[in-house]
Amino acid sequence: MTTTALSAPRERRRDPRRHYPMWFYLPAAAVYGVLFIVPTVASLYFAFTRWNLSGAEFIGFENFALFFREPYLFQGLVNTLIYGALTSGLKVVLGLLLGVFLTSQIIARGYLRSVVFFPVLVSTVGIGVTFAVLMDPSDGLINRALAVIGVDGPGWLTDPNLALVSVALVDVWKGVGLATLIYIAGIVAIPQEYFEAAKVDGASSCQNLRFVILPLLWPATSTVIVLSLIGGLRSFDLIWTMTQGGPGFTSDVVASVIFKQYQAGFWGLSSAGNVVLFLLVSAVMVPLYWLMGRKEVER
Repeated sequence: MTTTALSAPRERRRDPRRHYPMWFYLPAAAVYGVLFIVPTVASLYFAFTRWNLSGAEFIGFENFALFFREPYLFQGLVNTLIYGALTSGLKVVLGLLLGVFLTSQIIARGYLRSVVFFPVLVSTVGIGVTFAVLMDPSDGLINRALAVIGVDGPGWLTDPNLALVSVALVDVWKGVGLATLIYIAGIVAIPQEYFEAAKVDGASSCQNLRFVILPLLWPATSTVIVLSLIGGLRSFDLIWTMTQGGPGFTSDVVASVIFKQYQAGFWGLSSAGNVVLFLLVSAVMVPLYWLMGRKEVER
């Protein structure tokens, strides 16, 4: 047998490992570079400058020092952590319960899944404007409905103790559909043999949930935690649309503090704030992701 005949099958065996030529990836790489890498590098550079449209002056870490002297930064940082923990926790719990409910044998299951997922498709700004009207303390539909049954509705967005929680609940209502979808996919992927074995052992529905569903849904749970916590820590649009950080500064988060600095014309300062926010999210998520990955391996 000739050398050519021997080499041809070997070349054919190599081909499946190269699905596409490298230049097929260039358009995606170009878009990623222009929309992510270039703005990230530019923001990091401008964080060390005092800049406007006429030019930039390098000032070192002065912007970071000014940012950390922001009087309401600490409150914004605390609000960010509270908001992220509250929204992600509720999405995990409600998403799991809805996922279990919507994979059971119920009437109109497909329709109910669509209803739960629908808010995910709606614009965040549109939802914020809508709920700002609904939660108006005097003319809002929610308080008017409560008045019909004799309940004096609170100032959902005007009470300093309720504003951040009210926005967080709206965020959960909007995002729980995605968490539910992830849990539904995870439950459907569980082999039926586990449920049949549990049935033979006489397991109840609660025992099925505790000993079969919850352990095998850990990959789905970790995905929901990561996605919802990152979204909560970076949240801005819903908070700004509904409260603009008010009343006062009681519902400010780090992202809204940064935006207020940008509005005031401190562009270098706001760029430094973006770097700080990136480091904050990384400091929370990297160890958490490592711990969840380690726990998944142990399982």
